Amino acid sequence: MLALRLTRTAHLAVHLRRLLVAVASAGTGFLLLCALGHALSHPDAPGASALRLAWCAAPLTAAVYLAVAVARTDPGTRPRSGLSAIGLGPGRLMAVSATTTALSAALGSVAALLAFLYLRGSLTGRPPSDRVAADALAVGQSLPAPAVLTLLVLAPALASAAVAHTLRPRDPRPAAAPAPRGYGRFGAYGWGKARETFGAYGRYGARTAMAAGSRAAAAVPADTSAAAAVPADSRAAVPAGSRAAGAARVGAGGTLQTQASDTHPPAPADVTTQTLDAAPAPAPAPAPAPAPETEPTPRPQNTTTLPWGIAVLTAGLTVETYTGNAAGAPTPGTAPSAGVLIGWALTALGLALAGPGLTHLCGRLLQAARPGALRLLAGRVLMEESQRVGRPLGVVAAVAAAAYVTTTVYDGDGPAFGPLSTLGALLVAGCTVATLLTAAVEARHARADTTDALLRLGAPPATLRAAAAVRAAALLALFGPLVLIVAVLAALPLDH
Repeated sequence: MLALRLTRTAHLAVHLRRLLVAVASAGTGFLLLCALGHALSHPDAPGASALRLAWCAAPLTAAVYLAVAVARTDPGTRPRSGLSAIGLGPGRLMAVSATTTALSAALGSVAALLAFLYLRGSLTGRPPSDRVAADALAVGQSLPAPAVLTLLVLAPALASAAVAHTLRPRDPRPAAAPAPRGYGRFGAYGWGKARETFGAYGRYGARTAMAAGSRAAAAVPADTSAAAAVPADSRAAVPAGSRAAGAARVGAGGTLQTQASDTHPPAPADVTTQTLDAAPAPAPAPAPAPAPETEPTPRPQNTTTLPWGIAVLTAGLTVETYTGNAAGAPTPGTAPSAGVLIGWALTALGLALAGPGLTHLCGRLLQAARPGALRLLAGRVLMEESQRVGRPLGVVAAVAAAAYVTTTVYDGDGPAFGPLSTLGALLVAGCTVATLLTAAVEARHARADTTDALLRLGAPPATLRAAAAVRAAALLALFGPLVLIVAVLAALPLDH
C-alpha cells in the first residue's frame, strides 16, 4: 500500500520515467513471446528459436538497466532524517522502490500479453494474413501457460532484483589508513587518497589553518634546542616568567615538564632557587586544531576499472574477429551467430567498465595547461560525476558502434528478423539513451547545492551553461572517435 501511495503522489516527471520502464518491459515481453511463438511454429529448428531467444537478452538487459536508473532518481524513496523512527529506514525504502519497479514492469508485461494475443487473433478471432507474422505469433496453436508466465515474469523479476541489489543498505566501512597508490595515475592497483569535496581547497580559512599548524610545528624544535642549551644548575639565575624559564622546562622529547615531574629538583639549602622554581611556569601555547577530514574512509578512484574495461573490450573484439573469420559475412536472410552475440556483449561490457575512467580522464584533460575558471569548473564536475555518468556513456557508445556495424554489414537490407529486429534495436537504443538522460538528471540533482552556492557567490548563470556545453563537447570529442574505432574494428571481420 505504501508503494501505491508513493506512486500516486509522485511528480509528473517521475510518472513519465516509470512509464518508460513499463514501455521497455512491454517491448521486451513481446519479443520473448514472439521467440516462443517461433519455437512453437518451427519445432524442427530448435537452434534458430534458441538464437532468437538469446538475442532477446539485449533488450532485456537494457530494460533492467533503465529500471535501475529510474529507481535511483526516484525522490519518494530517498532516505531522509526521521523516517527510521516510523519504520521507514533504508531497508524499508529499498523494498518500496523494488516493489514500485516490479509494479511498473508488471504493467508492461500485461500490455505485452494483450498485444500478442490481439495480433495473433485470439481476442478478435481474425488471424493475421502475413505469413511471417503468423510464424512468429504461433497462429492456430495453443500457448503453454507456464512458458508464457515464465517469459512475462522475467522482466519484472530481474528489474526488481537489480533495484534491490543497487539500493540495498550498506554498512559504513571502518576507518583505515589509506594504502599507497599503484602503478600510475590511471592504474588499477592500490587505493587513492581520501576523497576531497568540490571546492574544499579554495574554501575560506582552509589554507590559513594549515599554514598556522605548520608554523606551530616548526616552532617546537627551536624551543627544545633552547632548553638543551640552558644548564640545569643555572635555572636559579633565570628570572621567573621569562622565555628561557619556560624553555628550561621543555624536556629532550619536546614535552613540557611540570614541577612534580622535574627530573632535577633544586637543592633544599637554596631558598632563592626554591622560590624561583615554585613560580608557575607559563602556560604552553594551545596546539592548532586538526583539520576536519572530508571523508574518513578511502574510496577507490573511478579510473580503477579503466584497464579492466580495455581488457574486456579487446576480448570482445577478438571474439568477433575469430567468429567473423570462421563463419564469414552474414547474409540478410540469416541471423548473426552466437559468437557475434558473445563478442558484442563483451564489447558493451568493456565500454561500460571503461566509461567512468574515460570520463575522469576527460575531466583531467580539461584542467590541463593552465585552465581558466570555465575549464576548471567543467573538468571538476566531470571528475566528480564520472562514476554516475560514465557507465551510461559507455553503453551508449557500444550501441552506437553496433548500429554502425549493422548498417555497414547489411548494406541497408535490414537484419534477418524484419520488424522484430527493428523493434529490438529501437528498444535497446531508446533504453540506453533514456538511461543516459536519467543519469544526467540524477547528476544535476546531486550537484544542486554546489550550483546554488555558486549562484550565491555571484557566478552568472551563463557561465554555468557554458560549463555544461564545454562538458558535452569534451565528452563528444572523446567518445566520438572511440565509437568509430570500435565500430570499424568490429566490422572488418564481417565485411569480407
